[in-house]
Amino acid sequence: MNGEAGASDPPDARPRALGELGLGTRGPDAALLALVAGLVLLAMACAGAVWFTDQQQQTAAWVDHSLEVENRITAVLSLLQDSETGQRGYLLTRRPDFLQPYQAAAPRLPRAMAELRRATADNPRQQELIARLGAVVRSREVVIEESLGAAAPSGPALPPEGLERLARGKRLMDEARQLVAAMRSNEQSLLAAREARARNQDMVVQSGLGLGAAAIAVLALFVFFDGRRRIRALSVASDSLSRTHERLVADVAARERAEGQLRQLQKMEAVGQLTGGVAHDFNNMLAIIIGSLDLARRRLTGAEDPRLGVCIDNAIDSANTAAQLTSRLLAFSRQQPLQPQPLDANKLVAGMSELLRRTVLEDVRMETVLAGGLWRVSADPNQLESAILNLCINARDAMPDGGLLTIETSNAYLDEAYAAVEPEVAPGQYVMIGVTDTGAGMPPAVVERAFDPFYTTKGVGKGTGLGLSQVYGFVKQSGGHVKIYSEPGHGTAVKLYLPRLPRGEPVEGAGAEPAPPRGHEAEIVLVVEDDDQVRRMSVDALRELGYTVVQASGAAQALEVLAVQPKVSLLFTDVVMPETNGRRLAEMARAQRPGLKVLFTTGYTRNAVVRNGVLDPGVAFLPKPFTVEQLARKVREALGSAAD
Repeated sequence: MNGEAGASDPPDARPRALGELGLGTRGPDAALLALVAGLVLLAMACAGAVWFTDQQQQTAAWVDHSLEVENRITAVLSLLQDSETGQRGYLLTRRPDFLQPYQAAAPRLPRAMAELRRATADNPRQQELIARLGAVVRSREVVIEESLGAAAPSGPALPPEGLERLARGKRLMDEARQLVAAMRSNEQSLLAAREARARNQDMVVQSGLGLGAAAIAVLALFVFFDGRRRIRALSVASDSLSRTHERLVADVAARERAEGQLRQLQKMEAVGQLTGGVAHDFNNMLAIIIGSLDLARRRLTGAEDPRLGVCIDNAIDSANTAAQLTSRLLAFSRQQPLQPQPLDANKLVAGMSELLRRTVLEDVRMETVLAGGLWRVSADPNQLESAILNLCINARDAMPDGGLLTIETSNAYLDEAYAAVEPEVAPGQYVMIGVTDTGAGMPPAVVERAFDPFYTTKGVGKGTGLGLSQVYGFVKQSGGHVKIYSEPGHGTAVKLYLPRLPRGEPVEGAGAEPAPPRGHEAEIVLVVEDDDQVRRMSVDALRELGYTVVQASGAAQALEVLAVQPKVSLLFTDVVMPETNGRRLAEMARAQRPGLKVLFTTGYTRNAVVRNGVLDPGVAFLPKPFTVEQLARKVREALGSAAD
């Protein structure tokens, strides 16, 4: 129908309509209108470009502002977490160095809050959240001051009121985190809205430029190149943000690793405090029990009821088992006194073969793979043998239906890349001793807790949960590294890495120890022990061995005895005593009697004769509890020669 109407129009109808629009004629008025229209369009395009540029700059400024607010929020949260970590670490350990994060964060926190408040002065919602956060921070400071004021350095590890304050502090910290999360969410919402508004403005301007592109090609070309420049700038900014994000992720991961290490150190410190608190008295009691039973067994004439000897042997075995529990706790907390010596791990493993074959089940096949040219290590041979034996017992228990147990040695190098992901590992050369079984294996959750004290997957009465803890503590105290590789259904491999001994160090050979010789009445031993029962047991044992014995209950009395008895051959002293410890007593005694031989004994060293877990050079040491035979050997070693 429209076509028919157009065909019936007069011949001059279309030119007349075009002329009315100014497009059908080329007179001066039409040209002027076209020029004016072009100039107006050009002006609008220019104004639009200027406006668009200004909006982009404002948007960029708001983006920078939002990022600045995010950074200030992160700074406030970091200071709060540092304050929380320092206060919690101090309350748990009473170690002053744990207060350093709190002391560093406390003066900086008000300034960080003020900067955050200034940065969000234009946002009432953020100001409200900051005010609430400030109230939480002030409440947190009150809790911290109450906790630190009530926490005496020598007080109990964590009294009930300390637990309550920790709980209050955690609740306040959780509230602070919620407020910080709300502030971040608010800022991100603002940023998203601003970016959306910028995108809408971009679309409007681009549409206007597209409509005027035919008339202002130069301007379109300029916008094109300018757009490319802006895209490149945005790409650079995006790459920079990506790198910043990656750094933040890495920092968070590093912080989590550090917090995990801190938790492990706190756990070990707590176990160490528990062990140190009971080890001395507990080992004193065990020394009385084991020594007295040993003396009783030695004094049997054979005319007694045979069951009496069996009862004594059973009691001694149980007491030795109790002593091993304390020893393992000390090993895990790295407080056992080590006596390292250069040794060949191949010879040590070969020497244990018969013992290990008697330990494993008959249907467990045992193989040893000893590397040729194995480096030497410096380690306590008794503790290393105990560690290998513990690993073999665990491997045996993991194969109740039989299997293959492999003990292997090799040289190993732990490089910087490995040390970067394993805490407390120094890169270098190590000797590896591995114990592998074909048993049930362990899931990752069990592997993660395998070294924790008292943790065991064995049934009731089948394990104390201290075997692997002892291995862990011994290897770490020896400067080494231990690693578990396990997978359910495919067995377990535990590898011990001990640092290589420098070349040229002699290796002590293993040999059977001769029976300890008896003492001579002319050899006088001064026994110094503050525990009356332990002192009486030690005196009886030394007299049983043939020595002449004098005794003292403390350092002052011991010095008086030395002053009136010039022929004392050996000072046998406890280390942990009230007022003056055994090490200080030995120094005063040697000042009075140069050349006096000294033998130390204790159930808990407290670093009096030990440095970094290793006995001081030249120190003769007998750990409690001890048997009469062990006492005889150590006394003869301390005196330096056998009796006539």
